[in-house]
Amino acid sequence: MSQDLSRLDATTLAELVREGGVSPLELVNTSIDGIERLNAQLNAVITPLYDKARQRARSGKLEGPFAGVPMLIKDLDVVSAGDPFHAGMKFLKEQGFYASHSSYMVELFERAGLIILGKTNTPELGLTVTTEPEAYGPSCNPWNPEHSTGGSSGGSGAAVASGMVPLAHAGDGGGSIRIPASECGLVGLKPSRGRCSLGPDYGEYWHGLVASMVVTRSVRDTAGILDVVSGLMPGDPYAAPSPDRPYTEEVGAKVGNLKVGVFAPGPDDAIACNPECAAAARDAGTALSELGHQVHEAYPSALDEQDLYRPGFFQIVACWTAKALEAWGKTTGRPVTENDVESTTWWLAEAGRAVSAAEYLATVEALHAWNRRMAEWWSSDFDLLVTPTIACPPPRLGYLSEPKDDPLEMSRKVLEVMAFTPQFNITGQPAMSVPLGRSDRGLPIGVQLVAAYGREDVLIRVASQLEEARPWSDRIPEIHVSAIL
Repeated sequence: MSQDLSRLDATTLAELVREGGVSPLELVNTSIDGIERLNAQLNAVITPLYDKARQRARSGKLEGPFAGVPMLIKDLDVVSAGDPFHAGMKFLKEQGFYASHSSYMVELFERAGLIILGKTNTPELGLTVTTEPEAYGPSCNPWNPEHSTGGSSGGSGAAVASGMVPLAHAGDGGGSIRIPASECGLVGLKPSRGRCSLGPDYGEYWHGLVASMVVTRSVRDTAGILDVVSGLMPGDPYAAPSPDRPYTEEVGAKVGNLKVGVFAPGPDDAIACNPECAAAARDAGTALSELGHQVHEAYPSALDEQDLYRPGFFQIVACWTAKALEAWGKTTGRPVTENDVESTTWWLAEAGRAVSAAEYLATVEALHAWNRRMAEWWSSDFDLLVTPTIACPPPRLGYLSEPKDDPLEMSRKVLEVMAFTPQFNITGQPAMSVPLGRSDRGLPIGVQLVAAYGREDVLIRVASQLEEARPWSDRIPEIHVSAIL
């Protein structure tokens, strides 16, 4: 039974609990056993919360659609009452910081019956797309431990891909749900801006760039979790439009005939893209054409305006990094100094401190205007954009975290890898990575699907269609719980 459990999705596990085929405590103990066996190789889980999880599993008070199903939460974006919270920072780790309350999303996870087993590794403040923080060391990819898991939700990606848990919380400010999903062979949906609350601590973060959700192994799990965590919460400054029906009802629903654009850059294009990643996006277009959709080589021309949106994205992140360091200094009662953080974090914060309020607002206005140019493509004709999720297969560990004495070069490499994701944090559109491709070396390659603002329903229908046409559930990585049982 243990081997089977590690390969089942959360929806199936919840059904087993409801039918009496397995108890919540059995699921929790099976997951804990998997973590204890594999975590030394993967470094995915940094804060075990096993006693609390077992107590909750024994409580007999679990209700909701995922009652009894174990999960992990990323040590960033959300907090859980009474538990350590370090945000990838050695500063907070050394101070032994604990959260005094829970985020709304954590409360919603628990209301749905999920059981939190612990917290996953993340880069410092989520500022890069590989999970190699100085505070906790690198997370390793279950498909090949010499390679990155992506970031900033890389610990969550490694945990789900290896079968430790069926799903884990993830957050996305520039691709941090979709990139680990791509590199670990998972499903990762960044929801529309305002779909899921960041409260009570934030109305928005990184000026609306950040969204929070999960990484999973199946489209139906993603849909089910979106149903339980989406919606307006008290004090939220805005909310995405409500769906017409539950997202779980979109799984397997009729898709209709969509007009699809495929953006798979070649060697002569401005965006550098590994041929294997471009081929995965084109193959997804072929699959969609075979499923009856109108597929064209087309994309919003505003995507060519890299000289506008890339500096704007950088400036927003830099300003909010400066604000974050100041806020943690006030919260802990000790100012954060250059020696307390990684060199790139301090470099970003210094860049943010140099931006005036007028400059910041001018950047926001310019990005809003660019957003309108982007939206015209969906509002005028097209239903869906298909791109590679990232510009290369999972890079080797160390590639994106060096040279530490040259933050500008590190930043250049990071932006080169995340060539297709931050645009949709700026626009606030829903975007999903699905595990359709494989590199010649057997590493996962994700394909990104992007719909108009508020249309997660379209993404779930299309992803479900692709999941059936090009199944991925039988693929498991080199390091997996089922291999050790």
